[in-house]
Amino acid sequence: MKNITVTVDDNTYRVARVRAAEAGTSVSALVRDFLATLADSDEYTQHHERMNRLREDVLTAYIARTGGLRMSDNLPRDELHDRDALR
Repeated sequence: MKNITVTVDDNTYRVARVRAAEAGTSVSALVRDFLATLADSDEYTQHHERMNRLREDVLTAYIARTGGLRMSDNLPRDELHDRDALR
């Protein structure tokens, strides 16, 4: 299990303590439950799956269009560091 530190303003902490007490729990337990819900949420998972698919689609399209990345496309070291060519 990991420990985390969260900084909140005084009013937020005071209200969170009151709400936690009303629920018969602690602020730490509320935060732990919130993070567990976030990690398990379908919306969060779906977002990451969409981002992974998008990344794969972009990479696939790039490779199809350009043939991918080739070592021969790299500049030789002396050309890469040629400051005069940049002026």
